[in-house]
Amino acid sequence: MGVKIITLIPVAFCLLTSCAQMERGSSMGIDAITQSPKTIADHEVLARHYENEAKILLAKIQDQKVLVEKYSEESNRYGQESEKVIVNTHRFLRGYNENYFFAQRAEDNKLKSLNLIRSYEKAVEENMSRAAVHWKVVRESK
Repeated sequence: MGVKIITLIPVAFCLLTSCAQMERGSSMGIDAITQSPKTIADHEVLARHYENEAKILLAKIQDQKVLVEKYSEESNRYGQESEKVIVNTHRFLRGYNENYFFAQRAEDNKLKSLNLIRSYEKAVEENMSRAAVHWKVVRESK
């Protein structure tokens, strides 16, 4: 009986603490401000937040552009190697398949990076337009 109670107490404690609501305090997070900006300071915070997000995305775009160049070089290099004629049949088949695989993989990665660049550019435009709206509210209120 005593062992059952001892094992049930921690389980009950875990259940009670997991169900308890945590109090956030007086500080509002960016999610709460996004839902309902009430003051000019809230609009300034949101404008800066959207601008910072756009800067982060622009850095990601640059990283992806570097990867696109790398993948283009790999695709060209392996594509040229796969087209070479090798006299030894075994080496020819093995070499061709590997080089073709690497060239195709590089081309696939290049396309994925280009798609990421497009989606990041779209997100940058959206973030900058949202920031502009909030800066407009700040300017009009002054």
